[in-house]
Amino acid sequence: MAAASFGAMIAMLAAEAPELTALVCDTPEGIHSLTRSELDQRSNQLARAYAGRGLGEADIATLALPNGLDFFLSCFAIWKLGAIPNPLSPLLPKHERDAIIDRAQPKLVIGVAPDDCAYPCIDTKPALDSFSTQPLPDRVSPRERALASGGSTGVPKLIVAANPALYDPDTASPLFRGERAVLIPGPLYHGAPFSAAFQGLFAGCKLVVMQRFDAERCLALIEEHRVDRMTVVPTMMQRIWKLPRAVRERYDVSSLAFVLTGSAPCPAWLMRGWIDWLGPEVMHEAFGPSERIGGTFISGTEWLQHPGSVGRPAAGAHLKILDDDGRELPPGEMGEIYVMPAAGTGSTFHYVGAQPKLNEEGWQSVGDMGYFDEEGYLYLGDRRSDMILVDGRNVYPAEVEAAIDAFEGVRSSAVIGLPRDDLGERVHAIVDVGPDAVLVSEEALRDHLAQRLVHYKLPATIEWVSTPLRDDAGKMRRTALRAERLGASG
Repeated sequence: MAAASFGAMIAMLAAEAPELTALVCDTPEGIHSLTRSELDQRSNQLARAYAGRGLGEADIATLALPNGLDFFLSCFAIWKLGAIPNPLSPLLPKHERDAIIDRAQPKLVIGVAPDDCAYPCIDTKPALDSFSTQPLPDRVSPRERALASGGSTGVPKLIVAANPALYDPDTASPLFRGERAVLIPGPLYHGAPFSAAFQGLFAGCKLVVMQRFDAERCLALIEEHRVDRMTVVPTMMQRIWKLPRAVRERYDVSSLAFVLTGSAPCPAWLMRGWIDWLGPEVMHEAFGPSERIGGTFISGTEWLQHPGSVGRPAAGAHLKILDDDGRELPPGEMGEIYVMPAAGTGSTFHYVGAQPKLNEEGWQSVGDMGYFDEEGYLYLGDRRSDMILVDGRNVYPAEVEAAIDAFEGVRSSAVIGLPRDDLGERVHAIVDVGPDAVLVSEEALRDHLAQRLVHYKLPATIEWVSTPLRDDAGKMRRTALRAERLGASG
């Protein structure tokens, strides 16, 4: 099959099996679904409604929609007009949301009330009865998507994909090729869930989407729909793993053939637990930024030989580790990760509102730290901006968080550096124990950490909270957490 536009793909699938379920969305209000025919025809109507509001080829349309049927209908309507979707979290504070919208300069904003936005807006569910369900002229969006990034640093930017919205089954990523049903438990405004969702649909799978992640509900959906492929972040893995064992084993998840984790470093204890549970042939991990400049991949079988690694370079990309002076480091030495895409500098994206960090040879960094072992397997540190300097020694927050998260009763944690009364920084741990704080002893946690971390990595101070520190995409805003605590202390 030759490459086809995203709009044409859903039309072809609808023509093949119009009554087959395309989408199942799990929401607090219940299950909602669309057949292939309904998805195609309703998105045709919605495209005409958007065109009536001025949206056309190569225009950006911002979507502030939760996971659900409307998100998919809107994306296909945008693509069918040859326009570019710019998905945002519907929960963003107004100031941050408006800053990103100003970067995007959209022709249309979907999901924001007209009196709350300076750009043309449209209701998430406009009346469609007056619009035809017939196909529109086939158009190809020149850019598949424009993702928002950088809000946690206070400098919002767009990552605009270089590739057009075309699907070619011969070159589609093998990471997202399901067989029966693909589960999307994460927010669609992030890169991996977005890709997994639409690539799963185009492969002919039923798509099962969670509006909000819930650990036990996730297992129930896997069993009910015989899900064979799922993309998760370590936060989700941890929440599932910390369910009572009897609850976790209540559900039949034997249909899972491929589970992929990424977005944040996965603690070795957690990856090993999932490998023991589901099998090394099922578990996989990938590393790579939303810029799609390149990354790594590792199977569970390889992981057992290289515990803690995120794999070797994949898809023709090249990676190297450089020191602060731009010199390449040998295996075993931590430095900044620089990447060269298979097709060269600037071949996968461009920024709106920022400039890429390039060295003299055109290799790019997004700030991640890591090192290679002797066999070329990559191990991650933290973002350079997240490192904590304690008495001249680097402390990587992810290492401390992994030790904290392994403690019974801890739901999640965030480790940041705060100023000491003398020079340097101190390690400050923010520990989320949900509603069960009384069950967690600080003394016991400190004893646990002392057995796993060298003394200078131990938290000088521990703060207890009962709210999640990572969102459903596994993202944590250390910059904001640090700023809040500096404000409170000063």
